[in-house]
Amino acid sequence: MGVAGAPGAVGVPGTEGVPGAQVPAAAQEGSVRAADLLARTRSCKQISRGKFRTDDGAVENVPVCGTRGAVFWKADMDIDCDGQPTKACNRRTDPLFFHATAFQQSDGRQLNAERLPYVVVPGAGRRWNHTKHGITGGTVAAVIHRDRVQYAVVGDTGPTDLIGEASYATAKALGIRADPRTGGAGPGVTYILFKGPKATPIESHRAAVARGDALARQFVRRK
Repeated sequence: MGVAGAPGAVGVPGTEGVPGAQVPAAAQEGSVRAADLLARTRSCKQISRGKFRTDDGAVENVPVCGTRGAVFWKADMDIDCDGQPTKACNRRTDPLFFHATAFQQSDGRQLNAERLPYVVVPGAGRRWNHTKHGITGGTVAAVIHRDRVQYAVVGDTGPTDLIGEASYATAKALGIRADPRTGGAGPGVTYILFKGPKATPIESHRAAVARGDALARQFVRRK
């Protein structure tokens, strides 16, 4: 996990084509509004045994919450560039770059953080074990920043005590600066991971959007 930068969704003049530059957010994905999803996360039934840090040295103040159809948390966003080396994600652009992701594509290759919107879950541990709640590779997530919803899949795992990380592609789609060194967003990002059917294949963003939109509609309608 890197150090998150300041949140923002306005393009930076003169940075067009620059890897990791903050860019205008993409159009709304799916049919469910950010406000409706956020309304379902106003109260937290904590399911983690403890709380998480968003960065090394930070206070442990982020619980994992659970509802009937999902788990969620509210944190910052650090940028994950791990997986296939690309122009934007490699050892030169990211000093913490790692060539592998916890989950792989259907062809056995590592995920592509520059192209695939994915989120990172804390590694399974005593504090919280995501697998015991049906969360694994391909689980669909709705990531909400300001008034934007971006669908993604669970694609990687991180340290067992840190939370709040997503791929380069996720950040870029939300209008968040995606540079793995200096990008990211501060507190104010909501991650909702839906239990149930997963996106297949994991590398298909189209599958994640279709599955995510259906699960999101169910999520906001539940009493």
